[in-house]
Amino acid sequence: MSIINVVDVEATCWEGNPPPGQPNEIIEIGLTVVDLAAGVRTARHGILVRPQRSRVSPFCTELTGLTQAEVDTGLTFAQACKALAAEHDAGRRPWVSWGDYDRNQFMRQCGAAGVEYPFSQDHTNAKVVFTESHGLRKRPGMAQALEIAGLPLEGRHHRGEDDAWNIAALVLHLRDRGDWVSAGRS
Repeated sequence: MSIINVVDVEATCWEGNPPPGQPNEIIEIGLTVVDLAAGVRTARHGILVRPQRSRVSPFCTELTGLTQAEVDTGLTFAQACKALAAEHDAGRRPWVSWGDYDRNQFMRQCGAAGVEYPFSQDHTNAKVVFTESHGLRKRPGMAQALEIAGLPLEGRHHRGEDDAWNIAALVLHLRDRGDWVSAGRS
């Protein structure tokens, strides 16, 4: 399939340990649609998600730019998962993230909230593919990978919508090198 979703999430976070009773919860889902055959990013989306059991800390705001007031205007997690399925064909389309955090966070949060997992099982960890493609010993963060690839970081790092857009550029870089194989590589 030549159309894929590139996904990046931001979640509540703290400088140290989370406050008692406050788990990490997704507060933004960034999604970029990529047409691998045409070699282009065709759409970018940002979905704000209202956390139910945690609050956006000052550290989290500093990192992501997102405030509690902003995420309070977002969808519930269940609504966001339904939107991913209905509007972005997430249940059928292959999807990509940078590392396994995003996939694992969705699985944890879906389990905890009793919400159906919105994505297909066809997931590719782009960080693994990039590391292999460039013959690196350590897996780089997204910003470092952009530097290695000679690509600019567009937008704000640690904003889901912008990070998904940048990860999509890395996927296209790998495609252009002949190293992109989307088939559930995690």
